[in-house]
Parts: sequence; C-alpha cells; structure tokens
Amino acid sequence: MNRHFSFRAAAAALLCAAAVLTAAVLPAGAISPSDKPEVEKIIREYLLANPEILRDAMMELQRREAEAESKERAAAVKTHEKLIFDSPRGVVVGNRQGDVTVVEFFDYNCGYCKRALEDMMTIMKADPKIKFVLKEFPVLGPGSIEAAQVAVAVRMQDKDGKKYLDFHQRLLASRGQADGAKARAAAKDAGVDMAQLERDLKSDEIKATLVESHRLADALGINGTPSYIIGGDVVPGAVGADKLRGHIASVRKCGQAVC
Repeated sequence: MNRHFSFRAAAAALLCAAAVLTAAVLPAGAISPSDKPEVEKIIREYLLANPEILRDAMMELQRREAEAESKERAAAVKTHEKLIFDSPRGVVVGNRQGDVTVVEFFDYNCGYCKRALEDMMTIMKADPKIKFVLKEFPVLGPGSIEAAQVAVAVRMQDKDGKKYLDFHQRLLASRGQADGAKARAAAKDAGVDMAQLERDLKSDEIKATLVESHRLADALGINGTPSYIIGGDVVPGAVGADKLRGHIASVRKCGQAVC
C-alpha cells in the first residue's frame, strides 16, 4: 500500500474514531476547553486498548473511496459511451457485431500490454461473438508517441483492421523500446502502403486521434495501461484472460462487468 495513502487513511480513521468516541463520552455542546484534555486521554486510552478500531475504520474508508470512484467512472462511461465504444478513431478487431465490446487503452512500450495482447488473442479465438476496440494511449515517453502516431496512420488505410492487427502484434512482440522507426518496420512487414503512411502521418487526424484518447482517459480516471472498459465499468491493469472472460460473462448476464 502507498505510504502516503496509509498515513492519510490512518489519520482520517483516527479522526473518525475520535469523533465517534467523543460523541459517546459527552453529549453535543458539552465539550469545553477544560474538558479537552480529559476527552483526549479517554480517546487515547480507548484506542490503545482497542487498536483494531483503526484497522476497521481504515478498511471502511478504503471501501467507501473505492465505491465512490467506481460510481464516478461508471457515470463517466455513460457520458462518453459514444466515443468510447463507437468512435471511428478506435480500431475494431474481432466480431464487429459482437454482443459484448471490450475497449483497451494501451501503450506500445507497456510490458503488461504485451501480456494483454496474448489475452485478447486467446479470447477472440475462443469467443466468436466478442468485439475488441483498441485505443492508442501513449503515456511512456516520446517513443510511445511516435509509435502511436504510426499506428494511427496504419489504421487510416486499413478499414477492416486486419493489417492493423498484424502490425499491432508485430510491434508489441518486438524487443526493446518501441519508437517511430520500429513502428515503420512493423508496418512495412504487415504489408502497409508506406508512401501512403508517410503522407497520412502529416494529417491532422493523427493528433486528433491521440487527443481524443487522452481526453477520454482523463474523463474516465485512467492513468495507466492496459486499462479496459467492459460494460459500463473501468477495469484497470493486465487482469488476465480468465478475469476478462469472467467480466464478459457478467456483461452477458447482467449488463455489468461485475453482477
């Protein structure tokens, strides 16, 4: 757990405990400056004798914060669902008419995204009704931005997503840091028209696509890769194929990633 969060949470828990205990010891309006030392002593002695109250209060605080964050993200997904699921700037792979859509924000220099690629391919192979939408979200430096720009240019000349998926797999599977040069090499190996790609790299569409992804990520509270949107929920991290399949099954059952 983050040390800063632990301190903040513990302090908040202590304040909550103090408020509860103060209310229990003295009725409202009964505390005066002269009462304060005695009240503080009672609270201190109680907490020392019952330290588990801090643990319980901190756990409850974390639960409430997670619940509030989940609700905020769900509301943001609802607000931006058209851009999230149906933007022409997203790359669709799998079944375009699939009954469940999984959206992934990724970075070509994200090691966990390589694992996420394997998860996606495994799921698509076994589930002919699944639709994946890929959104470039370069957050790991200049090389990531260059690679994402080339990826957008690949998408611009590949309407069915087949060459893009080939390019995507090649670049994520390559060793070392992804950048513009490696992305161009992957595009060439995938059979992309390189002259057209260079022309498209000068298009306003390149910047517009990446700006759209970053604005969506900001609205959804996404700050790392991979991050998924399944149903109306944001699922952060490389959670693995089994967990993704579980979320997909839940969407089919109740319309949410977790029923």
